[in-house]
Amino acid sequence: MSGSAAAWPLAAPAVVPSPAPVTRPVRVQRRPGRRWFSAVTLARATDGGAGREIRLRGGTRFAETVLVAKAPEVYAYRVDVTNAPGARALVEEWRLTPHGTGTRVRWTFAADGTAPFRFVLVLARAGLKRAFRDAVTSLDRRLSRA
Repeated sequence: MSGSAAAWPLAAPAVVPSPAPVTRPVRVQRRPGRRWFSAVTLARATDGGAGREIRLRGGTRFAETVLVAKAPEVYAYRVDVTNAPGARALVEEWRLTPHGTGTRVRWTFAADGTAPFRFVLVLARAGLKRAFRDAVTSLDRRLSRA
């Protein structure tokens, strides 16, 4: 994917209040069959861990390159191929830091694309933030039961 310099950033922080160690959310995310982000129907490593294949509810697909995998603090991915109409550039970062007795999770997402693609993202901003917070809450519940 190629893109212009203009990007649409979104940052959404959340705190996981349980006493789970910072590394725990990442381990659960990588386990097959563990669905804590309900929009994701498939997430698997490719290229010996250098990439990921992601599939979302509704049929959107991503082939990603892992840009940063610095356990347990930060994970970043670049989308190389997607079937999302109008997308030219997508990148996301998950940053985990200790916060009191829990973990602060900050998800940053930047995108660029055609004007209609950017317009849809503006409309979807609140829903994306809500989906992120719901996923982190779901992950916290899963970790609390583990």
